[in-house]
Amino acid sequence: MNNNQIKNLIGSMSVLEKARQLTQIDATTLIDDDEATVTGNCGNLNLSKEDVNGIGSILNFSGADKATELQTEHLKHNDIPLLLMQDVVHGYRTIYPLNIAMGGTFDLELVEKCAEMSAIEAKANGVMVTFAPMVDLVRDARWGRVMESTGEDPYLNGLMGRAFIRGFKKGGLAVCVKHFAAYGACEAGKDYNTTEIGEYSLRNYYLKSYEECIKEKPEMVMTSFNLLNGVPVNGHSDLLLDLLRGEWGFKGVTISDYDGIREMINHGYCADLKECARVAANNEVDIEMTSPSYIRHLPELVEEGKVSEDKINAMLYRVLSLKNKLGLFENPLYGTDADNNYKVLPDEHRELARIAAEKSCVLLKNENALPLTENEKVCIVGPFSDEQSIIGNWKCLGKIEETVSVRQGLENLLKRAVPYAFGCSGYLDESDYGKIEDAVSVAKDGDTIIACVGERSNDSGEGISRSKLSLPDVQIELIKRLSALGKKLVLVIFGGRPQVLTEVEPYANAIFYVWQPGTEGGNAIANLLYGKAEPSGKITMSFPRTTGQCPVYYNYFNTGRPKNPDISDNYMFKSSFIDCLNSPLYPFGYGLTYTEFSMSEIKLSRSSFKKGENITASVLIKNIGKRAGEEVVQLYIRDKFASVVRPVTELKGFKKIKLQPDEEKEVAFVIDEETLKFYTAKGKFEAEKGEFELMLGFNSRDIKKTSFTLN
Repeated sequence: MNNNQIKNLIGSMSVLEKARQLTQIDATTLIDDDEATVTGNCGNLNLSKEDVNGIGSILNFSGADKATELQTEHLKHNDIPLLLMQDVVHGYRTIYPLNIAMGGTFDLELVEKCAEMSAIEAKANGVMVTFAPMVDLVRDARWGRVMESTGEDPYLNGLMGRAFIRGFKKGGLAVCVKHFAAYGACEAGKDYNTTEIGEYSLRNYYLKSYEECIKEKPEMVMTSFNLLNGVPVNGHSDLLLDLLRGEWGFKGVTISDYDGIREMINHGYCADLKECARVAANNEVDIEMTSPSYIRHLPELVEEGKVSEDKINAMLYRVLSLKNKLGLFENPLYGTDADNNYKVLPDEHRELARIAAEKSCVLLKNENALPLTENEKVCIVGPFSDEQSIIGNWKCLGKIEETVSVRQGLENLLKRAVPYAFGCSGYLDESDYGKIEDAVSVAKDGDTIIACVGERSNDSGEGISRSKLSLPDVQIELIKRLSALGKKLVLVIFGGRPQVLTEVEPYANAIFYVWQPGTEGGNAIANLLYGKAEPSGKITMSFPRTTGQCPVYYNYFNTGRPKNPDISDNYMFKSSFIDCLNSPLYPFGYGLTYTEFSMSEIKLSRSSFKKGENITASVLIKNIGKRAGEEVVQLYIRDKFASVVRPVTELKGFKKIKLQPDEEKEVAFVIDEETLKFYTAKGKFEAEKGEFELMLGFNSRDIKKTSFTLN
């Protein structure tokens, strides 16, 4: 169809027909689908048969057969095809590591490739649009949805978000960036909670990743559930009209999150469903997800003059233009292929999943315990020693039975059976200590103990906030009992968020944080433990020493009474805790390798420059260890004095390099005016003259420093 044909189609429709096209419902309200991902409580929409026949889009269905059934049945009653959408977050049939883990690869090409493979599988199964990437800035590990983000840094999140978008598009999916905006700043890490953020922090931190993603021209943007400074986002004209559509020039489709428009009643912002429809439509929320306010009330709102039909036409034009862009009017089944829908996972997809897991697992501690040798007598214990449910939430059609457990991975590598015992169940509220002795008994017969602990896949995700981030008491007791045996103890810790490891860290000789590593997790972990793969992953969220530190993040502001974050004494009249250091247990950007790298002092091409010019900062990186390895060289900047206070450090660049033993390489970064820009006290995005600290390091804590001046 051309633009005129789309406009003519809109002109032939009644307001009610338009409202139906602007409404999305859950597939599980139409068909039986036991395998569909449930993303909310749809409730009773009380839609008529005519309403359902005129619906514009569907979410949550499980594969090519269901997609074909939905579209075929729909087209019997309506000439406008459905848009079929799904949360393809970190895989579809093949499941890759969680996004919080993928961020730690610092590998944009790998992220893009994983997104592309996810899209290829999803498209063959009928998906047209993915509700991804999620680029919310996350600073509080109590929030369960940190698993979907790539971390606490807006610069990294923006680059990662763009890589996901490029990959999804290459694989044939349209993209919906979410959750706009500041959903990740929910108070106390409690999902759906209020957010209160000043304009300065919004502009410089919480909005940056969305703004960056808009440059990749995503087809859609999803609004978030939360209140932002007292106004539900679906009613926030400053965000949706002035910023997103005005300043940023977004021309695509916006969609509410699940039942988000109706929830403005619960927020105390709208008195009834009719008011919800008026507010959301006037803010150009184009598609209402799983609530019926548009269908029930847009016709009368237009008749009353409270919503302009021209506005509804513009909203519908964007929706139909997306359907036309995807070619649905000519091919309504899009790429659906029931004969080639990846019921059997291709070897190359599994291989990519293994590589992604190897590069995203983080070595947090190693006291000469790793890598293991194949002649060591190992045993594996803990609740996740033979657990296949290690693919995390948002797993789409990923199959737990196809996932490689750690025990299976070890046995695949060693070509022999490995003794194992669980010791406990892995549930956060477990109180049964009776099985610990089983694990201790197995461990007594080994030289090396691999203990697989942490949180289950279902202990992180939407609506899954935690008030206590330490490991369950039963697991802590298990680790203490294992350590008392005097053998080498390696912890393999699973999770969808940073957890508090302060109590268990002293008992371990080595710690791998493996997140929820995906379909090939067990093979990847085995390869890392035995040095068949080299650890290079980093953490992109600071790991707190205690839950009471949350939120803890690297790019904080100094106070008027700052305290050395790594010193426990002299806390009186300082900004500090009396019972905990200010610093995290593990800082942003941290992660060890099996080799050692040295960094020279920083060399600047000059010590000052003017706007329109640049300088180069370079260092020599040398592998001074005995193994090849990869390291991430990280560039940080601090604006020492500005019109508004700037953070103690901010990530401004990174380069991942691979070096052989004794190999040396120069790594250089160009710093220009653009690098130094921020939203100033005047509300302008610009660089201010003055002195800057420049830091290079392998994480945000262990750094080399120099300074320069912008004249």
